[in-house]
Amino acid sequence: MGSGTSYTLINEQNGNLAFKIFQFDDNSYFDHLQRNNYYSLIWIQGGFGRVKTGFAEYEFESNSLFSFAPYQPFLFSSRVINGMAIYFHADFFCIHKHDTEVTCNGVLFNNVYEKPFFSVDDSLKLKLNEVIEAIRSEIKNPGFAQYELLISYMKIFLIAASRSKSMHQPETISLRSEKKEPFILQNLKEAIEKEFKTKHTPGEYAEMLNISLNALSKIAKSHFNKTLTGLITERIIIEAKRELYLTNKSVKELAYELGYDDEYYFSRFFKKNASISPQMYRETVGFGKEESN
Repeated sequence: MGSGTSYTLINEQNGNLAFKIFQFDDNSYFDHLQRNNYYSLIWIQGGFGRVKTGFAEYEFESNSLFSFAPYQPFLFSSRVINGMAIYFHADFFCIHKHDTEVTCNGVLFNNVYEKPFFSVDDSLKLKLNEVIEAIRSEIKNPGFAQYELLISYMKIFLIAASRSKSMHQPETISLRSEKKEPFILQNLKEAIEKEFKTKHTPGEYAEMLNISLNALSKIAKSHFNKTLTGLITERIIIEAKRELYLTNKSVKELAYELGYDDEYYFSRFFKKNASISPQMYRETVGFGKEESN
């Protein structure tokens, strides 16, 4: 592994990783498929390559900030990269519970329509480096209410990153509009968001949008770098993960709400696409029902 400095906090109740920050100076941390039960923020400060994640593959360059949700698979293909990474478990800081404060869910994490990374500009670079130094200092010299202070730093990091990524997204939309397909893309996104619990096949969306399945599939692949099936599947899995974490619903209840009459079929579908069973996801990512609505 790389020789970078690493600081780790362990959850004393279960012995699992709660929070980790480390430097890396090569690809050895990420050259095999990752499926972590915690959130991963990876800032590639130098180098370039490709990343495979779930249903898509992308090229990246220096100063790219990646954000991966629990059990979201990723694999970097690159030779020389360096940068910083922050890992945090949902028991330490849950983006669902803090969403009104940091609004990173759907921006940094869990957005099936956008790349899982964006370019870090000079302004954000300064802000993130400030926060990283503050985190390092606090972990090296812990004091009263250390966890609370680290969570505050994490909020600053996530808010700054979410704001910056949100500013980048309009550029993406304007580039797409030149290809005269933004309406069908927007309609597709709205259709999936509205109907993913009841419509699970690409053909149903093509029929809804009054477009041939072949044409819709090509547009989806061209603009989202994912198949239409991939988009729909990923959206269902994200909702299932959210419900598993935030509620005490049984797998059978959850399957029914997501449009599956057979809980065993749903469990196989979930395990195939999340690489873990619904029950094990709930056990390893955490269970926030006492604070859910």
